[in-house]
Amino acid sequence: MLTVGTKAPDFTLTDQNGEQHSLKDYRGQKVILYFYPKDMTSGCTSQACSFRDMYPQFLEKGAVVLGVSKDSVASHKRFEETHGLPFTLLSDPDLEVITAYDVLKPGKDGKPSRSLTRSTYLIDGDGIIEKAFGAVKAKENAAQMLEALP
Repeated sequence: MLTVGTKAPDFTLTDQNGEQHSLKDYRGQKVILYFYPKDMTSGCTSQACSFRDMYPQFLEKGAVVLGVSKDSVASHKRFEETHGLPFTLLSDPDLEVITAYDVLKPGKDGKPSRSLTRSTYLIDGDGIIEKAFGAVKAKENAAQMLEALP
């Protein structure tokens, strides 16, 4: 995990609609950047649906929700449509952002694997990491992040 108080690494990734998003596009807004292992799995669906259900509350607090996994744009689109997700899902098949945010699980040999740890960052309007939560519980993560917002 990256350290609270450090500058969040900028990135540009493609969303479920084929559009590019960069972290710098969200300057002036709070960003909830959550990393999850795989679309359409039970834990990831539970986590995404919790963010969906609380989404109006995140908007009220001026926060943007961005989900990131290594799944494809097409997979993200199916995930969004199947569960009515109102927020952006970003595809990171090359693990560039996942690696930059240090959320890969260690492999058996001690080197990073291709699996990621369910993790969430709260990034302030200046691009600084305000909160960092590793190994979060899927069902509790959205409420945890809502509580972390001022």
